[in-house]
Amino acid sequence: MFVRIKSAAYIGLHCYPVDVEINLSRGLPGQSIVGLPDAAVKESRDRVKSAVGNSGYQFPPGYCTVNLAPADTRKEGSMYDLAIALGILAVSGQLAPDALVDSAAIGELSLDGNLRPVNGVLPMCMELAERSVKRVLVPEDNAIEASAVEGLDVIPVPDLRTAVNYLSGAREIFPCKTDLERIFSQEDPCDGDFSEVKGQYQAKRALEIAAAGGHNVLMIGPPGSGKTMLARRLPSIMPDLSLSDALEITKIYSVAGLLDRKKSIVKKRPFRSPHHTTSDIGIIGGGRIPNPGEVTLSHLGILFLDEFPEFERDVLEVLRQPLEDGRVTISRAQASLTFPAQFMLVAAMNPCPCGNYGEKSLECTCPPWKVQKYLQKVSGPILDRIDIHLNMPRLNRDELLSASCGEASASIKGRVVAARKIQKERFEGTRTVSNSKIPPRQMRKFCTMEPAAEDLMKSAVFKLRLSGRSYDKILKVARTIADLESCATIRPEYIAEAIQYRPDRG
Repeated sequence: MFVRIKSAAYIGLHCYPVDVEINLSRGLPGQSIVGLPDAAVKESRDRVKSAVGNSGYQFPPGYCTVNLAPADTRKEGSMYDLAIALGILAVSGQLAPDALVDSAAIGELSLDGNLRPVNGVLPMCMELAERSVKRVLVPEDNAIEASAVEGLDVIPVPDLRTAVNYLSGAREIFPCKTDLERIFSQEDPCDGDFSEVKGQYQAKRALEIAAAGGHNVLMIGPPGSGKTMLARRLPSIMPDLSLSDALEITKIYSVAGLLDRKKSIVKKRPFRSPHHTTSDIGIIGGGRIPNPGEVTLSHLGILFLDEFPEFERDVLEVLRQPLEDGRVTISRAQASLTFPAQFMLVAAMNPCPCGNYGEKSLECTCPPWKVQKYLQKVSGPILDRIDIHLNMPRLNRDELLSASCGEASASIKGRVVAARKIQKERFEGTRTVSNSKIPPRQMRKFCTMEPAAEDLMKSAVFKLRLSGRSYDKILKVARTIADLESCATIRPEYIAEAIQYRPDRG
């Protein structure tokens, strides 16, 4: 006897449907799984057999062949356990085969028949919905996540027996539903506010420009100057995510196994802060079958690298491609996968190993050669890809003891959102989403300078010996400053301010 039930799989962020085909034939008792299964899939034979017996059902005699189609694509993970178990019960007559029509099943079985959650349920359910599957059985812990998919009945089941009773009509389970529009419209306040940061008005201004145009930032200052504090409050002035962007981030976190099981969607922009001992694979992604790294987990959000020079040089160099292209391609023998990586890089570093170089009130104990060696840990090409370079001095006594609060994040965010709205209208019909991503062929069209601004820019190119990339970065930052001022053209004062944020300003 032969039955078929739907399931799904993913490679990287790409999902595809899997037909779980079970055939029971006469012969010595046994079971085989074909269709390029990995070790975790092969081990499902023992999990399924124990789960079927401990759930009160009879594992059928005879030889059972399980095929995971398409057979030319490698299958990984334990998400096929539930589908295989239901198929075996149907092929042995303990469940009507018609109950599996237009249905899919995803989930890992424990030996006692309970269901454990698996990664990637949201993108797999999206793929199944596009393939006209009507309902999908998932573990209870995955139900809220899967319910974000429209047009699909998500049935939460705690164990194998409950799943069989539901399919046979002996038990009624209502589909899990989520009102995405209502949940997405609810306020979800950020941790921390810019008003909590004393002083550092120039740094706040620079971060406002960065948030408005999606520019990368490097903060250089002594310990205690507020670099980390400001970076962690940057999400509070970033524009809110659209629903489509939130679903895109949720898919990434679902595959990575980082999604909160109690939430159906990621509403906040990601803020990732990996330790400086993180490897290049941890940053960029990888593995035998490539998995997303920190640059992808930061997609549409912020990647904060504290103690920037302490990262291995190879780790920093792999950031070049995603900073330029907004995506990263990882090639392995078994697969070549592309992951999205449109993030804002925010880096922080000390001016020297002891942190006191250039400070008037504290003496630097580092010899000149040690300072130079420390700064050279970050290569020129990486520094050239960072739009805004910011020197942050230590707070003076008056600023430190002041009781006055700075401008609140909500007020700054209002200006950032207004600037982003101007950019959205400007780039409508193109793939560009922010000023920092303006391609070279569109620079002349979108970055129109007044005559006095052109003269200042020519002078800066001659005196500072700017590279082509530095020229573009200054122009893009000036374009963002103009947007914050609601000005259609770039004025000389905007060029002058943008030059102040470059390391080669002289």
